[in-house]
Order: sequence, then structure tokens, then C-alpha cells
Amino acid sequence: MTKKYGMIGCGMMGHEHIANVNLLDGADISVVYDPVSDLAEAASKEASGAKIAPSIEALVKTPGLDAIIIVSPNHSHIDNLEEISAVKDLPILCEKPIYSHPHQEARLDRFLKNHKSPIWVAMEYRYMPPIQKFIEKADDITGGIKMLTIKEHRFPFLRKIGDWNRFNHNSGGTLVEKCCHFFDLMRLILQSNPIRVSASAGQMVNHLDEVYDGMTSDIWDGGYVIFDFENGARAMLELCMFADGTKWNEEIGAIGHKGKIECRLPGPQRLWPKELGPPPHSQLSTFPRNPKRPETQDVLIDKTILDAGDHHGSTFFQHQKFLDVLNGKGSVEVTPEDGKMAVKMGLMAQKAASTHSVVEF
Repeated sequence: MTKKYGMIGCGMMGHEHIANVNLLDGADISVVYDPVSDLAEAASKEASGAKIAPSIEALVKTPGLDAIIIVSPNHSHIDNLEEISAVKDLPILCEKPIYSHPHQEARLDRFLKNHKSPIWVAMEYRYMPPIQKFIEKADDITGGIKMLTIKEHRFPFLRKIGDWNRFNHNSGGTLVEKCCHFFDLMRLILQSNPIRVSASAGQMVNHLDEVYDGMTSDIWDGGYVIFDFENGARAMLELCMFADGTKWNEEIGAIGHKGKIECRLPGPQRLWPKELGPPPHSQLSTFPRNPKRPETQDVLIDKTILDAGDHHGSTFFQHQKFLDVLNGKGSVEVTPEDGKMAVKMGLMAQKAASTHSVVEF
């Protein structure tokens, strides 16, 4: 039986969710809500004529609904979770970050105590095929990771409705909004939790002269973050959001006593200049120490899935697994606790950079 989804938030990422649910066998988006009517109407068309709800309450009360996808702005997520739970206890896939400010954590805990249906936090980077292959091989190649580096060199924040992503008070800050994905990956790859963080970050190039309703944008666009983990490993994030000319948007490297492994991912295909030819494929490289035998291979992704968004097919693979949960065939792989830890790491990193100090967890 086809599972029927409701979707809250119909902006850019909402369209990626619709495109990928459309590829699934056994699910469709039957009702959408967005306070911006043009966005809701466009999403309805893409979802083959999905009903447009006049409110979140009306969406949740839609007969026969099996699950809800939250793709609203960051600062709305906790409100949306509470609004859903007040009406009906339904499974939810909530985009990251699951909350964005320290004072919202207690609200999230109360919600989780009362809401019994599965909650999946949408950490798409986990499901990018190059990163999955990296994780599968990392321990064998390295002999146990001692140093982990994640580098994202990319384009500036894209325009969003209401320009909400131009301000820390809406997004939680760049190290929450953008980087919780990477902090989640650090925990997943290292299978350990952080114990302290140091950071240097700030607003250097982007949005310096952008003013909205009398307020100048304060969102950061680059920095370095270093974590120490319980198992003795160290991990670093290098973020630069004014590196549009790069070939690789993300590069991840892990090193241990036996060797090194790297994966490299290009940016969204639609942003690759046509005059340069086809966009590059992602790559996975291994570098054993003895004998020294560096190898590199392309990681190919089905074009239909690749074309359905900007995240190397990961949104599709995530939705496959979420649908399995709804059909009783699997369990939630990215739990609210995972989502909370990723946010906490981002908030602690923001604090470390703001106060020029080492922050203990």
C-alpha cells in the first residue's frame, strides 16, 4: 500500500524531497503546506497535484496520512514538531538541524518524551555513496582512525525565502546550520563522542554589505573547528564559503597507523559550468603505508537519482530507508539523539570561536 506523506515547507530543499519521493515505489506526497502560497502551489504541481493545506493543523488532520516531512526554515523546526504532536502522533522525517538554539533543547526533550512515533533526522551526507564507501573501508585502510579531516570549499549561502539564512538568530549560526552534517559524520565515522572543541571562524567575505529590515547580515562564511574525541581521535573541519572556483566541494580524509583514505565530491551538477564539459565524478582514494600503493577510483551514481537533487543521490537513499521504517522493515538510523548531538557540537563550536576559548563538553 502506498504511504501518504504530508510536507511542511516548500522551498528549494522541499522540491528536492518531492523529486526523490516521486522516484520511490510505494510513497507519494499527498498534501503540502507553506505560508508562501506560490511555493505551495509550485510544490503541489511537482507532487502530481498534492492537496494544499491552509495550515499545519489542517495538514496533520488530512485523512490517511502516514508520515510528515519537515523542510521549513531552521528556527521553525521545533515549532513544527510541537504543532504536529499536538494534533496527532505520526512518524516524522525532520530536516537538520532538529533545533537551532540552546533554549529549544528542553522543548525538544519534552516533545520526544510525549511523541512515540519514529523520528528520523535528515542528515543526507551519511547517505552519499562516496561517503558510504569511505566509511565501509576506513577502518581497514587506516587500522583505526587517529586523524579525520573534513573540508568543504563551496559557494556562498543561496537565497532563501525571507533571507532567513542570513542571520544567526534564525539559522543557529553557520556551524549549526551548515556544519551539523559534518559533525554528525565525525561521530558516525569515529564511533565516538566529542569531549572538547576549539575553533576560529567568522564572517570574512560574504554578505558584509547585505541589509534586511535595517539589520546587516551576520552569518559566518568560513573557519576551522577542531574536536578531541573520547577514543583519542582528533577531527577537524575546514569550511570556506567563498571558494566557488573549486573542483571538489567536499573532501574527507582519515589517517591511521596503517594508511590513509580520502573521498572527494564535486558540487551540485547544475552549478558546473557547461563549457567545462561533463561534471566530474566523485572519487575514493586509498593510500596504504606498506607497501605504498596509492589507488583512486571513480564512484558512479545512477543519473536519474543524481539528477533528483544536489546531494549526490543521498536524499533518495535516505527516503528509501525511511520508507522501510514505515513498512516495518527497518529501524531509524539517524535518531533525535544523533540530531541533538550534531546541534550541540555546532553550538559549542560557535561558542569556542566567539569566545576564543576551548570549550569542554
